[in-house]
Amino acid sequence: MTQVVLGKTGITVNKNGFGALPIQRIAQADAVRLVRKAFEQGITFFDTARSYTDSEEKLGVALQGIRDEVFIATKTPATTAAGFWQDLETSLGLLQTDHIDIYQFHNPAFCPKPGDGSGLYEAMLEAKAQGKVRFIGITNHRLAVAHEAIELGLYDTLQFPFSYLTTDKELELVHACAKQQMGFIAMKGLAGGLINNSAAAYAYLAQFEHVLPIWGVQRENELDEFLSYIDAPPVLNDALQAVIDKDRQQLIGSFCRGCGYCMPCPVGIEINSCARMSLMIRRAPQAAQLTEKAQAMMQKIEDCLHCGQCKAKCPYGLDTPQLLADNYRDYREILAGKAL
Repeated sequence: MTQVVLGKTGITVNKNGFGALPIQRIAQADAVRLVRKAFEQGITFFDTARSYTDSEEKLGVALQGIRDEVFIATKTPATTAAGFWQDLETSLGLLQTDHIDIYQFHNPAFCPKPGDGSGLYEAMLEAKAQGKVRFIGITNHRLAVAHEAIELGLYDTLQFPFSYLTTDKELELVHACAKQQMGFIAMKGLAGGLINNSAAAYAYLAQFEHVLPIWGVQRENELDEFLSYIDAPPVLNDALQAVIDKDRQQLIGSFCRGCGYCMPCPVGIEINSCARMSLMIRRAPQAAQLTEKAQAMMQKIEDCLHCGQCKAKCPYGLDTPQLLADNYRDYREILAGKAL
């Protein structure tokens, strides 16, 4: 079993972490069954967030009776101390626990620190002093915020998108965390669904001993793939490297990661789905992208105001309105019979 030690926290878990965002989309009974199966077969790190609707509640039910045998990470999007405490108490109640192992600031626009006027970091320290939080983490999609969090030395863990499609800039973060003995939690290891070879994704991330990937799990067959890697972890051989090289050639660059931080759109465009349709329709089951619902979703792009809000909010600096226009043009050509 390949294990990861999360920096100075000493938290030691299997290389597979359970990303609990997707379980908000399934029934509670199904979510509980998935989480328990993951635990019974060796996964002990579970990541969720206050923002993931009922994910915390489902996780709390699933982990009844085994709380002391697992590690829970959750997040607060709060921008004030009052909001922080409200989120923390809500999360503790829903997760049915008296403490959070890693409590993370959820993609803040700035790096919370003592004396910044927000009171957020001071609240986190108080929560830790009260025993409600064991370790302090931060998640982000902004390189500048992530670098500051590493350099300040105030955080135990950083959660950031990391896959074989990310650039040297993200790789710098990974190495910087290792140097500072800071735990690195890799989200979007499958690049939001664009990577469709989980063995290649796992093998790439396995090169980094201190990196803990969290895989978003919604279906049992998805879970089974990663569980199979516990006893037989994929090795980065020539065949898997060829997969990675091909995907990098096709995908690295101006592609939408589907993070959703451009949302909401003033006219209701599902930007984080529409701006990546050209890739999804070629890399995921095609039928799901051609339904009447999907067509109506894409047609909504015609209502774009070109207000620029999505572009301004994109943490990757993408020209989102142009991506929407390009994807819609491609989609219409596909509907008209253009070969994929």
